[in-house]
Amino acid sequence: MRPHDYAPRPAHLKWLLDSDPAIRWQVMRDLTDEAPEAIAAERSRIATEGWGARLLAFQSPAGNWGGSPRGWRDDLPKEDRDLLITLYTLVVLMDLGLEPSSKEARKMIDRVDKRLVFKRLNNRPFLHGETEPCINGRILAIGSYFKEPDDALATRLLGEQLEDGGWNCEAPKSRRSSFHTTICVLEGLLEYERARPKSAAVTKARTKAENYLLERRMFRSLRTGEVINKHWLRFSFPTYWHYDVLRGLDYLRNAGIKPDSRVSEAIETVIERRHQNGRWPLNLLHPEYIPLEIETGVGRASRWNTLRALRVLRWYNNSTW
Repeated sequence: MRPHDYAPRPAHLKWLLDSDPAIRWQVMRDLTDEAPEAIAAERSRIATEGWGARLLAFQSPAGNWGGSPRGWRDDLPKEDRDLLITLYTLVVLMDLGLEPSSKEARKMIDRVDKRLVFKRLNNRPFLHGETEPCINGRILAIGSYFKEPDDALATRLLGEQLEDGGWNCEAPKSRRSSFHTTICVLEGLLEYERARPKSAAVTKARTKAENYLLERRMFRSLRTGEVINKHWLRFSFPTYWHYDVLRGLDYLRNAGIKPDSRVSEAIETVIERRHQNGRWPLNLLHPEYIPLEIETGVGRASRWNTLRALRVLRWYNNSTW
């Protein structure tokens, strides 16, 4: 199947470009192939305009983000809630494409690096990670992107890879991998590899985990062939720790993986989610929290989903398998 008819039309591109700098620079890079200088200039605006600037402004002098609404994760101490919000916010700043070398990003990550700790883990620095691989995958990505790659954290994650190829926060109790945990670790290892000279061990681990997803057609049980979770066929932003088909495909595209027949059904799912106006809606919002509302309401056209869907389809369409 070749989705030739799903290339973005001028009206789609105009709608995407009539947006935040975080959307515009990625459209220019991934869909319209603008000159590198123009892309960099647009990307530089994230630190001082729109969503990026607003999220940076919400960081406290202590280095964290907080302000969770009443009732959100009341099962956790406030400090742990704030650290979760901080984690999610830092991931979104990465997704926006905040330029790590900007003075605003350096100030932000220096606060995190020098001031944030996990008190329950004997004041372990935040960027050194905690205990769960899903969180540590995200922290590895954040540190590698904004500061420096943490070799010890990467080594720990490599040692926690399960026999079937992925990871699970419930291991060792569970020996079966979780799509949610696996995609978080994969994204972390990808950023780590980009910040470090190539590592055969990391490449091997990523390849094994990518095959874990691909052998399951990105959403099906290897044993029964059934859809593992129907929520994975519905797309959201921010994704937080949640897996879905679009997130999985966008990771493969970002990692430069050549698509093959194992992604065909997932690609069909992406196409089926498109509305007649050529835009992709926001199918759901996850219950996690950051101190900024980025997306539109559920059911309405989503620039994030449309951008990611179009670049995934372009990646698939341009392949020669």
